[in-house]
Parts: sequence; C-alpha cells; structure tokens
Amino acid sequence: MDLRRVVVTGIGALTPIGNTAQAFWQSLATGVSGAAPITKFNAEKFRTKFACEVKNFDVNQHIDRKEARKMDPFTQYALVVSEEALKDSGLDLGKINLDRAGVIWGSGIGGLKTFQEEVVGFAHGDGTPRFNPFFIPKMIVDLSSGWISIRYGFRGPNFVTVSACASATNALVDAFTYIRLGKIDVAIAGGSEAAVTEAGMGGFNALKALSERNNDPATASRPFDKDRDGFVLGEGAGALILEEYGHAKARGARIYAELIGGGMSSDAYHITAPHPEGLGAVNVMKNALEDAGISPTEVDYINVHGTSTPLGDISETQAIQKVFGDHAYKLNISSTKSMTGHLLGAAGAIEAIAAVLAIKHQLVPPTINHFTDDEAFDPELNFTFNKAQERKVNVVLSNTFGFGGHNFSIIFRKLQE
Repeated sequence: MDLRRVVVTGIGALTPIGNTAQAFWQSLATGVSGAAPITKFNAEKFRTKFACEVKNFDVNQHIDRKEARKMDPFTQYALVVSEEALKDSGLDLGKINLDRAGVIWGSGIGGLKTFQEEVVGFAHGDGTPRFNPFFIPKMIVDLSSGWISIRYGFRGPNFVTVSACASATNALVDAFTYIRLGKIDVAIAGGSEAAVTEAGMGGFNALKALSERNNDPATASRPFDKDRDGFVLGEGAGALILEEYGHAKARGARIYAELIGGGMSSDAYHITAPHPEGLGAVNVMKNALEDAGISPTEVDYINVHGTSTPLGDISETQAIQKVFGDHAYKLNISSTKSMTGHLLGAAGAIEAIAAVLAIKHQLVPPTINHFTDDEAFDPELNFTFNKAQERKVNVVLSNTFGFGGHNFSIIFRKLQE
C-alpha cells in the first residue's frame, strides 16, 4: 500500500529554558542552562539539591483555576503546550473531521506529585481513608491525552504511551504510523513530565543516576565530558501537530518539516543500564533509517539521547560510529539535555522540536558544559561543544532511550515539495 506523507505544522513547548517554543529555541541557540537549586521543596537533606525546573509558570494564566485543581502538573503542562501547538498550526477545528483527529501522548511517570501527596497525607492521618476524589484521575497517565481530547473534541485514537524516557518519541512514532496508514488526518502528539518532587529526586538519587554537582548546578549536565557524573532531572512538555501532507497543503498550512521515519528496538539486557555494545541503539537507528528509506550519509545532525551518564554516553556514541561509519565524522552530534536536563518521558518531544527548528534555522544547537575531553570518545567526532554551529541541516535523527531497554529514533527532513 502507498503510505501517506506526514508533516509537522505546529509546535508548543514548556521547558526549563523557555515557556514557549520560540523562547525554548532562543535558549538552545545561545547555550542557556536550565539547572538551578530546587524551589519546589526543601532539598537540604537530599544528595542532589538542584534540578531543571520550569520557571515563572502560572497555570492559572492558561487553565481555569477550578479545572486546574483536577489535574496533576504533568497534565497541566500537556494542555498548555497542546494549546500553543494548535494555535501555531493554524488549524480551524470547525473545518476538519474530528473523527479523524487523534491525541497520542507520552509520559514515563505521570502524576507522581499527586500520588506522593495523597499517600503522605494518608500516612500522617489516623488511618481513616480521606483521599481526594480526583486522586486517581489526576495520577493516571492516560488522563493527559484524555483532557486534550475532551478540550478539542478529537474523537480519533486517544492514548498514552509509557516507555520510560522514550515515551514521547514512542507517541510521535505511533501518531506518525496512524497518519501514514490513513487511519487519521491529524494528531496532537508529544509528552509531558513533572517528576521534580521529593519522591522523584529521592528515587533517582537512590539509583545513583543523578549528578551531585551541588556547588555548580548550571554546569552539572555535561554530556561527553570526562567529569560527567549523572543526569540532571528536568520537567516540562512538548507538543507537535502532525498532519497528513495533502491535508496540510489543502488548507495552506505552514510546514516546519516532514517526518519521514521512526525506529523501535529493545536492548533486552538490563532494567537501567544500556547494552554495553550499544546493540539496541544500533538497531533502532538502522530501523529508523530503513523506515525513512534513506542512507546514513543523508543525515546531517543527530540529537542524541546524551544524558550525561558515564555509561550511556559511551554506548550511544559507539552505536553511532557503527551505524554511520565514516559519515559519523561529517555530521553534527549534540545533546540538548546539557541545557534542559532530562525531561524523562517528555524528553523526546522537546528534542523533536529542537530537531525541526534546527532544520528551520539551519543551526545545530550545542552540547554545553564541555570542559575536559574524555579519551573514551573519538576526538574527531563533532559533538558541537559549547557553541551552536551553522550548517546545512536537511535531515535530523533524534534518539531517545528508556529504562527497561526501550529505544526509539525518529527522523525529520526539510520538506521536499
């Protein structure tokens, strides 16, 4: 069967370095760090006392106060970026078939703040169950897509993908598949996460996954640097409007880029550690390239998973060299997590936005916070250290990998009429 083309016609972002897609890109392009001491709770007794929080955000400027109280922050974030993306797309909801419009969202953890508050409240009580009637609807991950669907009347596929830190890219790949198979014409797809809580920080600290560079938070996320010591926890959301090409053209939509391929694989190795030879990462990039019908030499930029962990950065880089061979030395590699921190299940959404804006602006955002070379990495590879680089950017591949060995890659290309 002939597969339909899929394009990006709208974007929305709420991140630690910008509360709109435009502000997010400006910070990416200029190398701004979003890491700072935690303000959401007293982190004095925690091993890590900083994170990449969303800043200067007032939900009541976007959502009615009464409605907002029924939502965990991860759902609030989802609604805010979906609204921005829809406005950006120019879609007139009165002129599209809402039965063929879907919402496919991603979140790795969901309503962690709600769960924590309700359980702590019960534990501090006298044993009488006094739970908020919205406890369960606020906590469960699928209510993020549910709220979006209800707000805009989208009656097509409506669900949330849960694949740890690969969740949002999983959602994008699923939405891409539904559109190109002809099941729907348009989708709101992306991801949100709000895990900067006592439970979130304490849990990741217990795993020894987080940086503990408390004396200098702004430089703590340092992918590929010899002194990297773990990732910086982030929060926020990203949304993309994916649309069938003919549908977008018929209404005169502005098109950011074309989504041309997606790949999936599993490490089948360990619950938290990457495969030591990068086997899953190799397979997922190969799968994405095959799905897109392009050769490795056509890729200009890879937005890597690049979390700043000792093992993960090495594994992914080795996989890139295996897949791209000599071409690995001709493309740009960068980790925007050096600026945003790791948004867990939302990471793939904001990194997809970074990918399409790199194509729009012909600019590769940097990997900031590089101070010391690590002999584990080939010095001839271009990690785009510390400063953005102008170059021809026609094709971008974005990687996201999650605990449990979940791997997703997605490929965007400058629109070819």
